[in-house]
Amino acid sequence: MDKLYVIKIGGNIIDDEAKLPAFLQAFAAVEGKKILVHGGGKLATRLAEKMGIEQQLVDGRRITDAETLKIVTMVYAGYINKNIVAALQKEHCNAIGLCGADGDSILAHKRKHPVLDFGFVGDVDAINTSLIRLLLEQNISLVFAPVTHDQQGQLLNTNADTIAQEIAVGMSPLYAVELIYSFEKSGVLLNAEDDSTVIPEITPSYYQQLKTEKKIFAGMIPKLDNAFAAIRSGVQKVIIGKAEQLHALLNNQGGTSITDEH
Repeated sequence: MDKLYVIKIGGNIIDDEAKLPAFLQAFAAVEGKKILVHGGGKLATRLAEKMGIEQQLVDGRRITDAETLKIVTMVYAGYINKNIVAALQKEHCNAIGLCGADGDSILAHKRKHPVLDFGFVGDVDAINTSLIRLLLEQNISLVFAPVTHDQQGQLLNTNADTIAQEIAVGMSPLYAVELIYSFEKSGVLLNAEDDSTVIPEITPSYYQQLKTEKKIFAGMIPKLDNAFAAIRSGVQKVIIGKAEQLHALLNNQGGTSITDEH
């Protein structure tokens, strides 16, 4: 079974004009089949402010009204996605940029919530594994923007961590999938302010303990929930770590490994 890397890059790296090219160079140098899923960074928020469109965040998640959806689509699926693809071509890594509507690659539905209306925010229903496999088998690297659709003509803003996890799970019957969440920190930290406090390995029981004792930064919990969901669903390995150390992460030389109970 061929190996497939699904690598998610965080918004703070997207925003960093020095770190992003270096990361994309490292990604281009990864041998074999690979998929990059990117977040949005702060450009959409800055653009919305310039256009006088108020942004609402609840627990770090964006409420996406119709005007915000236009900006998110333009910035994430347009400007950021195509710049990443162009940078990868420069590094001789043949890539195609996609959002979930392209080739019907990621089908989602508008999030239902008992109290909050998140607006045009999507939760993933299905991954078009046959299309993704077809492209990967042509030695094309895929770059996914965090925008999906509902097959009824509606685009949906969708969490990039979740997209990465859903793609990794969807492809795991076909490939030996490794999921890497790369962002600005060195891994999951015991002290969010101290990069030297990386937890090398987290099992489900240790995760519960860390949450109970409130030793884990709240913003990491959705990422870790996605990581454990992936491990439970057939993904072989999940690593969370620093974008600048991509090759080390791929070689088990850094970051936090998410594992099932031994």
